[in-house]
Amino acid sequence: MVTALIWVVIAIIVVAVAIFFIYYNRFVRLSHQIDNSLAQISVQLKKRSDLIPNLLSAVKGYMKHEKKVFKEVTDARKALMSATSVEKKMEAGNQMQEALKSIFAIAEGYPDLKANTNFLQLQQELSAIEDKVAYARQYYNDGIMSYNVMTNMVPGKWFASMYGFKEREYLKIPEAAKAVPKVEF
Repeated sequence: MVTALIWVVIAIIVVAVAIFFIYYNRFVRLSHQIDNSLAQISVQLKKRSDLIPNLLSAVKGYMKHEKKVFKEVTDARKALMSATSVEKKMEAGNQMQEALKSIFAIAEGYPDLKANTNFLQLQQELSAIEDKVAYARQYYNDGIMSYNVMTNMVPGKWFASMYGFKEREYLKIPEAAKAVPKVEF
């Protein structure tokens, strides 16, 4: 009887230790997934930033008097390249996106530019990168959701506080981007 009791106690201890390891490893895995998805966002933002000089040189010959737009794009690119925190990168990325919208809107008034092969190719590449950035942001927020659910539900909540894992912030869309565009005919 005593040996059976000893085996039961040993089994309980083994299961308890296994649970501690399992929860710790889940938090570590989710944290690394979040860090990886954030790195993917940075990669896509860098790709977009690297395309900007090519886009500007393709557009410059057509839009010589649009210096304000060129300055906005250049400033946005500098802000993106020098951003160090997640918030600053996202803010600079949004600023870059707005500046690029200005270029494409102005390009509508230049039929030769709209037909230019280089411009069209760059526009397509930027569009593809924008899709990848959107996907990477979604993937990041999905990882944050999984992580935060685990840190808020019992027993994960207990283990999170024990191991020092805290809730993380979602990437948010700036209020200006949420505004519904006004369409008039």
